[in-house]
Amino acid sequence: MRKTYQSIDDFLNDSSFKEWVLEGKHHHQWHEWTLSKDESTELMQSARLYLLAMKVDEQEIQKADVQEALGYTWEKINEQERINQGNFWLRLFKSSTLQKVAAILLVGICLVWVYQQQITPQKLLNYEQLISQQNDGLIEQANNTDKPQLITLSDGSSVLLQPNSKLSYPKLFVGNERKVYLLGEAFFEISKNPAKPFFVFANELVTKVLGTSFRIKAYKNNPNVEVVVRTGKVSISSNTSVQASDKPIVLLPNQSIRFQRKELIFDQIITINNNKPDITNQVETIEQVNFEFADVAVSQIFTTLKQAYLIEIDYPQGKLKDCYLTTSLSDQPLPEKLKIICESLGNNTRYEMNGNQIIIYSNGCN
Repeated sequence: MRKTYQSIDDFLNDSSFKEWVLEGKHHHQWHEWTLSKDESTELMQSARLYLLAMKVDEQEIQKADVQEALGYTWEKINEQERINQGNFWLRLFKSSTLQKVAAILLVGICLVWVYQQQITPQKLLNYEQLISQQNDGLIEQANNTDKPQLITLSDGSSVLLQPNSKLSYPKLFVGNERKVYLLGEAFFEISKNPAKPFFVFANELVTKVLGTSFRIKAYKNNPNVEVVVRTGKVSISSNTSVQASDKPIVLLPNQSIRFQRKELIFDQIITINNNKPDITNQVETIEQVNFEFADVAVSQIFTTLKQAYLIEIDYPQGKLKDCYLTTSLSDQPLPEKLKIICESLGNNTRYEMNGNQIIIYSNGCN
């Protein structure tokens, strides 16, 4: 039962223990116990030294015994203080009050972070940052004139680049994607290739198409990015570093949308019609041109192309004056339009493109 003693007082109240310490009785019983090593043995040794220190009136205590008792007592006190100090933070952390306070602080920190994310304007991406992330060399075409410039891409797509605008694109499209980068405004007519989607990166927006015609306005200092679809269908999403929309926005023919760069939000989709001005608040020539021709003179078709694309077309007027065509050139990039016209006139007709200059070679229609 004495192995269950939990304090020094338990030993001091044991008459057999006191008789052993003070009178030497029951020595065999208690001495063997001192050889064991457990927590009660340490309590017993402390109680023994305590009795020896207090037995002044009965016998003279040796100075060495007193020093031993005091030294042992101070050692136990210091050891207990170290244990208490080490357990303080553990007990404090385990306390329910501290856990509640920690939870409140954690929630508060999260709320402050979310609030700062919402009110802190994100850095607007610019044209230079977009193209600097590309490893492949890009061709940059800048329109510093006061007229639109025609750019023909390697896949047959055509881009009508407006003044004060830039377009960066690869010399050849490799891989399973076609990517170009726009600063400013341009009208795109994309060659159809479902296996190789076409992407236009313009500030915070990415426009994905398979084959269609559309206009993008994304000038560096403009507060908005605008997209207007003429034919086909496009999918618009925010750049991955902005994440302004959870899912892409799909635009159909004669629909437009505006993206507010500062607020990082999309305006509602607008349907364009003859009675309602488009999102750009101006009439764009090429969007209004009808490319459906029924028994129309070739000379008139060339005139229509010249007006739509603001290009020059040189062709043998005498040899083609009596040639008429019935064809549909809608939703086709300019190179494809010219190819259809030449094939319709006959095998002896071909064209060459040099920027905004088109030359038609022909011996007349079949």
